[in-house]
Amino acid sequence: MLVFTTTRFRPKSRNRKLLPTTPRKSQTKFKEFIPTYRTEEKKYPSIYTGACDTSRKDSPQYTGTLVKGIATMHKSNAVPIINEQEAIDISRMRR
Repeated sequence: MLVFTTTRFRPKSRNRKLLPTTPRKSQTKFKEFIPTYRTEEKKYPSIYTGACDTSRKDSPQYTGTLVKGIATMHKSNAVPIINEQEAIDISRMRR
């Protein structure tokens, strides 16, 4: 059931009198924006312990000597093949 209501009437009134209308406010006058700047803050340097190296490490790259190929198992699962025996085992697997 849909109930449509309005906010023009006073709530819980017997005679449903209209609410008084408020006069529209005049638009405010334009004020020029004057930015406020932050004051100078003290800068406290971080402590240097020299204990660890945080430089970026080289990402490991595959040289191509271990994996012989890639086999597909159940539901498109890619599996690396290291030797010939693994290739034979994967080809004999069933679901």
